[in-house]
Amino acid sequence: MCRFLAYMGEPVFLDTLLIEPASSLVSQSLAARQAKTTVNGDGCGVGWYGARPDPGIYRGTLPAWSDANLASLCRQVSAPMFLAHVRSATSGEVSMANCHPFAAGRHLFMHNGQIGGYDRIRRPVEAMIPDDLYARRRGNGDSEAIFLAALGHGLDADPVAAIARTLGNCLRIMQADGVDQALRFTAILADGEKLLAMRWASDDRPPSLYWRRFTTGIAIASEPFGDSGDTWQAVPPGTALTATQDDVSFAEFAVA
Repeated sequence: MCRFLAYMGEPVFLDTLLIEPASSLVSQSLAARQAKTTVNGDGCGVGWYGARPDPGIYRGTLPAWSDANLASLCRQVSAPMFLAHVRSATSGEVSMANCHPFAAGRHLFMHNGQIGGYDRIRRPVEAMIPDDLYARRRGNGDSEAIFLAALGHGLDADPVAAIARTLGNCLRIMQADGVDQALRFTAILADGEKLLAMRWASDDRPPSLYWRRFTTGIAIASEPFGDSGDTWQAVPPGTALTATQDDVSFAEFAVA
């Protein structure tokens, strides 16, 4: 499983959260503590919001721990909101096109989990992507397919409902094909103004997800980082967390 981190609040240099802390995300790319795979070396990426309307994005196929360009960028870029991801591939080849986060307009999306049996059901899953959005498809993994399908299901108007509808359709495709593996989904969606984090799985065993407040803002991550005494709170399964500059709220995230 992959590892990721999102932040919003006062502008901070990316390296202060991605590289410098104990058990940072870059450290987790080599030695994750709460993942089935301890090494997440199948690429990395970071997306951030700056002065221009659309987010900046950097993705590469090198492991995060050895990507000198990523380290240099993180030392120089300061942002009030950013997403970062280190990949352990469960579907899709190791390529830049399959690295997270994925972008569309103001949206950034990153995912940790899997559509069980994706290699068997890839065609019907991709068929959920509307024709006008399929031209955006660059990779061959399940995460990008979920994002594009959700865009076609009304992500701009109601992202929680759009993603839940997309996952429900995926689950029905899996069941129709007799797939006995689980659909596991932990993801973060950003639009420059808020963060939306969701945690769900068809077998009630979703990947881990935590959040905490800093003096400068709010972080959401696959697993805690920083000093051992820092207070992190787990996001319960079946939950959607919305973080804005003023508040953090929780709602049920149900897939039917």
